[in-house]
Amino acid sequence: MNKLNRSDLFSLEQYSIERESFRNRVLEEKKSRKVYIGENVVLLFENKNTIQYQIQEMLRIEKIFDSEGINEELDAYNPLIPDGTNLKAVMLIEYPNVEERKEKLKILKGIERKIWIKVGSHNKVFAIADEDLEREDDTKTSAVHYLRYEFGAAMINDWKNGANVIMGIDHPEYQVPETIIKSDISLSLSQDFA
Repeated sequence: MNKLNRSDLFSLEQYSIERESFRNRVLEEKKSRKVYIGENVVLLFENKNTIQYQIQEMLRIEKIFDSEGINEELDAYNPLIPDGTNLKAVMLIEYPNVEERKEKLKILKGIERKIWIKVGSHNKVFAIADEDLEREDDTKTSAVHYLRYEFGAAMINDWKNGANVIMGIDHPEYQVPETIIKSDISLSLSQDFA
């Protein structure tokens, strides 16, 4: 499994020394793991490094150094790391104007289940959304969702061998053109497959 263990983490003391360089490496890596679909929906694809950064920051901020606390953070964040046959992403619905965002979240209910990835000539793969908890209610969706995409062996093989990768959203209230994934992003994401 591609999960983090306590031995993968810096101690609080070591992290204080390594933090700036580690942070810079992860932020640079995140640039090739971000996909905009239209102007208002962005997916941030997670991997072992991005999740380690989040855990390290939580441990630092909360000053967690005991085994139980560290294990709780690992248990909370490890499910966000892809396991070799899937990709996992945080989806953000971004509207700078607060009032506009409130209105859009009402009409965009269900959008998190309408975001797809298409590899080459294969069928679209739709996201499995919010497995940890429900993020929409009767009146609106959330601005943040957690998505998982599962791929078959043939899709993964084609992706790794340079097939075109396209993303899109099939929601009647968010009509935007399909997004062709740039080669650097496609390469970065393909490394998540075992």
